[in-house]
Amino acid sequence: MRGSDLQQPFHGIRIPGTSEPDLLLLCLACTRRLPGYAFFCGPTSARLLGVPLPSRLELGNSLHVAVPAPCPPPSGRGISGHTVTAADADTVIFQSLRISSPERTWFDLGAILNLRELVAASDFMINWRAPLTSRPKLAAAFARYSGRRGRRMLRRALDLMNDRAESPPESHTRVILAEAHIDGIAVNYPITTSGGFRYRADLALPEYRVLLEYQGDYHRDAQQFRADMTRRGRLEADGWYVFLVNAADLHNPEELVARLRRVLATRPHR
Repeated sequence: MRGSDLQQPFHGIRIPGTSEPDLLLLCLACTRRLPGYAFFCGPTSARLLGVPLPSRLELGNSLHVAVPAPCPPPSGRGISGHTVTAADADTVIFQSLRISSPERTWFDLGAILNLRELVAASDFMINWRAPLTSRPKLAAAFARYSGRRGRRMLRRALDLMNDRAESPPESHTRVILAEAHIDGIAVNYPITTSGGFRYRADLALPEYRVLLEYQGDYHRDAQQFRADMTRRGRLEADGWYVFLVNAADLHNPEELVARLRRVLATRPHR
């Protein structure tokens, strides 16, 4: 039990391996120290469900664990304990673990994420390809949980979430534009060129024939770079303006918005 091939993430608990254990294994080990009514909540539940979170939460070492009131919160190394008011419907079983439901998880995230981060998480949770929940269910949760921190942020996120968004940077860009009162944004907008080529724009302002494309590291690949050039040429030949956005732009939203406004001022408005 003291072998170098074992780790002790919690008092009295050992797991195999010498490298950093994955989250699922860590949670399974933690359950050995928890009462049956405890459940993983907040950012830990979100990470288990695959919800994208900012790095400060993705890399966090503490597991967030909740118990129903009036039970005392769990404690110990590596555990961030919470005592909460919870109904049976607030928990689900996931990979043999009791965790907060997607709706409860979303509501808890409202207290710890900023608006851009929360909308990115919301978009993922309702994405049409593999939804964890739906906007109506989140709206019902919003109405059910009263007097909680983050309600103002959650209300705004309900208005901004979109089940067609496909990446956190795309969601962040959309929130920046919405907060700047740039209206008419279409998400994953389909375009067929005059040559018959079909594309989808991350974000588009169809009335101005402007599309916004987020350029992540994926676009640095030589083959992808050439494909992007051809795509851009075909779209611009049909009168579209391709407005590129990158990670640095998201850290300077005021300049990004000002630059886009200058572009829109030069475009015919249908």
